[in-house]
Order: sequence, then C-alpha cells, then structure tokens
Amino acid sequence: MEHRLLGGSGFSVPVLSFGTVTFGGGNDFFRAWGNSDVAEATRMIDMCLDSGVTLFDTADAYSAGAAEEILGQAIAGKRNRLLISGKSTFRMGPSPNQVGSSRHHLIAACEASLRRMRIDHIDLWQMHGFDAKTPIEETVCALDDLVTSGKVRYVGCSNFSGWHLMKSLSVADRYGWSRYVAHQVYYSLIGRDYEWELMPLGIAEKVGAVVWSPLAGGKITGKINRRQKAPEGTRVAQIGAMGPQIPDEQLYDIVDMLEAIAKETGKTVSQVALNWVMSRPTVSTVVVGARTEAQLKENFGAVEFKLTPDQIKRLDEVSARPLAYPYWHQRRTSLDRNPPPV
Repeated sequence: MEHRLLGGSGFSVPVLSFGTVTFGGGNDFFRAWGNSDVAEATRMIDMCLDSGVTLFDTADAYSAGAAEEILGQAIAGKRNRLLISGKSTFRMGPSPNQVGSSRHHLIAACEASLRRMRIDHIDLWQMHGFDAKTPIEETVCALDDLVTSGKVRYVGCSNFSGWHLMKSLSVADRYGWSRYVAHQVYYSLIGRDYEWELMPLGIAEKVGAVVWSPLAGGKITGKINRRQKAPEGTRVAQIGAMGPQIPDEQLYDIVDMLEAIAKETGKTVSQVALNWVMSRPTVSTVVVGARTEAQLKENFGAVEFKLTPDQIKRLDEVSARPLAYPYWHQRRTSLDRNPPPV
C-alpha cells in the first residue's frame, strides 16, 4: 500500500482509508449507507489491515456515536496496528452547547469519542464543518490544547470554504498553535469544485486532502448508466447522492468514459474512478466505504495500477464543468499569472 505524507506534516497515511459511516445504521439515513454490526466491522477491519489500509475514518455524528462504539470494539487489541481519524462539530444532543466548535463542546466531544472507542488518543481529529458562531481563535486554541494534552496528534477540518481554512491557518500561525494539516473534502469526477480554490490553497499552504465520497455517493460505480437507473436497494435509490447535481447526459458521458477505460485497463469502473482521484494534487488519502466485503475487496484494487496521462486527460475533459466567478474571469484574463493547479 502506498503511503503519503499528510499535508506539510511528517505523518504518513495510506493512500486508501476506510470510512466507518456504514457502522451501526442508527436511522434511515445511516441505514442507507450500511448497518454493519461488531462482527462484520471486525471482519472488514481485519481485511483492511491485511491489505495495508490502516487508517479508519469516523465521526461522533455517525449514528449518534454508534459507529465509534462499534469501531472501538472491532479494533480491540489492534490499536498499535492502525490509525484513527475522527470528526466533531455537528449536534450531539439537545443542549445549546452540544454542537459547534466552542472550547466547551470540543473538549467534551473529544473525551466522549475517546471513551466510545476505548482509546487514549485520536491520530487525526477534524472539525466536521465550519462553526460561524464561535470565534476561530477559540476553536484553534482549544484544538492546540487537545494536541498538547496528548489526546489528539494532528488536527484538520472538513467542508470549509477557502476563507474559513485560510483564516484558521493564519490564526494558528499568529499564535504558534497547531495548524490544520488536513482538509476532508468532497471530490469526485462529478464534483470537481474542490479544484477551484481549495486545491490551490492546499498546494500553497501544504494542507493534504482527505477525500470523502470519491464515487459520488455511488453514482459512478458502474451501477448507473445510460441503460440502467439506480438499482433498487442502493443508497442512491434510497436517499439520493450528496453533492452537486449534474445533467444526466454529462453523468452518462462520464460513466461511458469510465467504462471504456475500465475495459482498457482490465479494472472496474469504481477502481478507475478511485484511481483518478488518487492521481490529483494535494490528495493524501481517499476514504472508501463498503457495505459488503466484496465491495471492500474491489476498492483495494484501485491502488494496483496507474492511469496513463492520456486516460487522465480523457477523464478530465469529459468531467469538466463551467467555472464559477471569479475563476472563469481569471482563466480568461490572467492565465499566464494564475495557472490552474491541474
């Protein structure tokens, strides 16, 4: 398994990591993702470890903490063989202080996650979303305290805008506090908005991308194409897919190209789509999920080959979307001074 440094840190992570949102199935939304119990989670974690996938991504909000509890039981006796990335910010109870990125909530949330997973530290802890009500200084300082205390090794964020991330980095630099080394982001062949501002920022500030939903919530696995709508029982059929909506015709064009390249490489559509994401600048690790062991094994195959420059170019071209302002203006008027990151 290939390992990459996480952003500008000296922390190495496998290029594939395993997401635990499928653990627990706490309500209809999460059951659509999966409902692995402890026994199934344990088998999947063992499969991951045997294949070199040693980073496991979770969040306190996944099934209201149940995913963390199942993960904790499944990794019992294996903690020294694996890494854990966690997240917090989203609501965890009815109290006004059981949500957000305040010092009060973050310290309580971190300690609760440690108890649920039965561990003494989290390797990478990320703000699951931006909290506009809490001063950024308060959030970054609280995270630095958790790092200093040894409860967290590295900190990151998720789903931030460019200015959210840049201001957080500026505050950390100003006071000498722990910097965000990772940004967990939505990025796929049908959702390339990350490239407009966040990718150049990641390159300039050495913030590694931890990619979530690289298969667009199941839209580009090969199960959906011109000949077939979302099969009954799939997550897309039950709750739709998170992320941007693109015209059906462009989705089918992307899947057509994935199918053609899958045939050329002898790989599956999912493996080609994952490999494309892994080839992009700033990407440190790609989080994959699986409801079945067969899906998990298929995901492992995404690291066994490299797309050619021509294949990458064809995927880039078929998945290109109109730029938002001011990026279309910069592209037209200042390309020699503001080249695209890819």
